[in-house]
Amino acid sequence: METVIDEICNAIVRGETVKLSSFATFQVRDKNERIGRNPKTGEEVPISPRRVMTFKASNVLKTRILKAHTLRKVKTKPANPAA
Repeated sequence: METVIDEICNAIVRGETVKLSSFATFQVRDKNERIGRNPKTGEEVPISPRRVMTFKASNVLKTRILKAHTLRKVKTKPANPAA
């Protein structure tokens, strides 16, 4: 398992898109320099250009998460108290 994770990490570092079927897609994106704002002072601050990794869950994973969440909600739903 360690070798597989190392290979995935190496591919991401090289800037390659990694798609794991039924799980997710990992992709490196370049972000341009932009102006941000210091939340405490409101002062404008330049944000340097950088590379970021994005994670996009597959529809299969999203469906499994939603199904598990829905089942959990049904199980924890309190019974109607007798009136």
